[in-house]
Amino acid sequence: MSRPIKILGIAGSLRKQSYNRAALRAAAELVPDGASIEIFGLDGFPGFSQDDEQNPPAKVVELKQKVRAADAILFVTPEYNYSVPGVLKNAIDWASRPYGDNAWDGKPAAIMGASIGSIATARAQYHLRQSMVFLNMFPINRPEVMIGNCAALFDDQGDLTDNTTKDFIRQLLKNLVDWTLRIEQPQSAIGN
Repeated sequence: MSRPIKILGIAGSLRKQSYNRAALRAAAELVPDGASIEIFGLDGFPGFSQDDEQNPPAKVVELKQKVRAADAILFVTPEYNYSVPGVLKNAIDWASRPYGDNAWDGKPAAIMGASIGSIATARAQYHLRQSMVFLNMFPINRPEVMIGNCAALFDDQGDLTDNTTKDFIRQLLKNLVDWTLRIEQPQSAIGN
């Protein structure tokens, strides 16, 4: 790897003992050499109002700066009502506005999520991928990290204890780093 890859990690849950926040912390420990994850918390994030998009609150300005400074994005999302939690969608909306000032534009991305249910966060992840089409983000496709029945995979301190899940997260992060470097290559370096 020629330079460090900076990944911005965002968990779509506000709950202090959230499995998704715990999964993001685990990812920060499992990131490949030469890459790092900075975690951005959505606590206290303001609700989106188009009335304020020309003069956004400080937390929104901070998010947009961090998104732009990152080489790639890692979303870790729970699933609420078959979709993405409102707090995550709200932050995504803020960072894409005003029209023409989309901080997400062109960013490589990865998605994972944890749930106590058996199908994990499949529907939320697919909805998030739909949003990425408009945002012009480039999500990797594999592996799909959907951590189902997660209560048995984390200890009482919120640490991920399951080695198979750790391996999936490691592979996801490796693929994200590889994808990020591939996207950044000049066209002449890839045979065009």
